Amino acid sequence: MNKTGKTFHVQPFTVERGKIKEFAMAIGDDNPIYYDVEKAKEQGFRDIPIPPTFPTVMEMWSGLDFETLIRELDLDPLMVLHGEQEYEYLEDICAGDEITCTAKVISHVEKRRMTFITIENRFSRDGKIVLIARSNIIERNQ
Repeated sequence: MNKTGKTFHVQPFTVERGKIKEFAMAIGDDNPIYYDVEKAKEQGFRDIPIPPTFPTVMEMWSGLDFETLIRELDLDPLMVLHGEQEYEYLEDICAGDEITCTAKVISHVEKRRMTFITIENRFSRDGKIVLIARSNIIERNQ
């Protein structure tokens, strides 16, 4: 069944300095703006900014994790591939920001024994969209 238009329940997420530091350490990014608020402010940020791929953390901790996607989209986890991920930043996101998200399937196409699903997440702060993230999921059909 085509899932285009399906929406997901996503909890608000408060960006924390500790989570940013953990993520930067995990990906091996030693840029001081992710560890030291003064260094971040010297670079023009309000507080410690998130690294470019940090929205994945916000999705996972807000309820849009792999298991939820598999269940909600009725996919076989053994046949799923992560096809592509893109982030469109409209404003900086920093520690202390309260982020809300709306998540929706914007495309569901089947071709050549594969299903291609694109999910768009719109992240907002104080009612204003600050980031749009799109991810493509591919399910190989038997």
